[in-house]
Amino acid sequence: PPAPRFPAPAVTNPASRGAISPSSLESLRLDSHEVSAAAGTKQAFGKLHRPSGSLSAIAPQRRVRETTMIEKPIKVGVVGVTGAVGKEIVQVLGDRGFPMSQLRLFASARSAGQKMDSSLGALAIEEFTLEAARECDVVFLAVSGDFALEWAEKISENDGPLVIDNSSAFRYDPSVPLIVPEINADAARKSKRRLIANPNCTTAIALMALAPLHKLFGIKRCIISTYQAASGAGAPGMSELEEGVKAISNGGKAENKVFAHVLPFNVIPHIDKFLDDQYTKEERKVTWETRKIMDLPDLPVSCTCVRIPTLRAHAEAITIETERPVDIAAAFAALEAAPGVALMDDTANNVYPMPLTATSKYDVEVGRVRKNDVFGDCGLDLFVCGDQLLRGAALNAVLIAEAVL
Repeated sequence: PPAPRFPAPAVTNPASRGAISPSSLESLRLDSHEVSAAAGTKQAFGKLHRPSGSLSAIAPQRRVRETTMIEKPIKVGVVGVTGAVGKEIVQVLGDRGFPMSQLRLFASARSAGQKMDSSLGALAIEEFTLEAARECDVVFLAVSGDFALEWAEKISENDGPLVIDNSSAFRYDPSVPLIVPEINADAARKSKRRLIANPNCTTAIALMALAPLHKLFGIKRCIISTYQAASGAGAPGMSELEEGVKAISNGGKAENKVFAHVLPFNVIPHIDKFLDDQYTKEERKVTWETRKIMDLPDLPVSCTCVRIPTLRAHAEAITIETERPVDIAAAFAALEAAPGVALMDDTANNVYPMPLTATSKYDVEVGRVRKNDVFGDCGLDLFVCGDQLLRGAALNAVLIAEAVL
């Protein structure tokens, strides 16, 4: 791994968030130039207001942010627009004012001809064809891994459109960049491929908090437990949960076709298939993708993924052991300045990350930040929550396009 950016910071009282002392500022090199740079980065990716001191935003509406500096309108294609992620991509493109001269909506033959609302008006869905997709400047794939494996490279080859794939098909291909734009956008800009992979939703949400902490303290190892919403299984998963809750509430029985067990009023420690080492593939995705995005190929990461009966927004409890002692005040300052992060940590007023407040929010909520008793001065606990259809999929994909084009 590359050398950590900051020297060891001074340690503050672990029981108090406190303020950053002058000595801590000096040791962390958080001078005015660096603070300005951090603020500028946050503004470039869009800074959202957050609830302050209350839970008044218990069911927030989607925040609209300004787009980055794409000067010329471009032709955009979205493949898989009838699915949950495809619909969100279309919505995010409009919300962010993404400059489009044309928006083409692709799906299967059975959906062709249906109308779908967009920022450019009601558009007819087209049956996907290679020729039509290659007429675009950028193509977002919200499809299965098998579909992506068959078509992604054909669409992007020979200086074709930029393809941003939301499936797992190319995430572990060393020639294909795996991108969270606020963390490693340069890897996409430097790539010779016209193909970029979008990470797993669980990984993307966690790394929004872990990346700024790694810059300060260096992450030595990481333990994550996830609480993942039904929408991680797409629209069918959400429907199964809703229908199951109604059935049980009316004295009936819930059915499970999408999940391994009935989800309403239950939790299921099983997402994706089990591997030979008894981790699930979902859990291993977090390990593999964290290493690739953070450029830390040997980082020890252990993850347990659990499906819970919420509709939307994944939550994660994260424990890290750090290379250098943790300064809690500096950790708060870094998270506050980090683009794409909303610091929700006011325990006196019961403010902390929750699926209810993170739903439809662009930023990842981070809170419950505290020293870890097991690892002492070199340990930190935190809780994060993010809308996996946005940061974990649609929003991240659109941000990639903005960063690269």
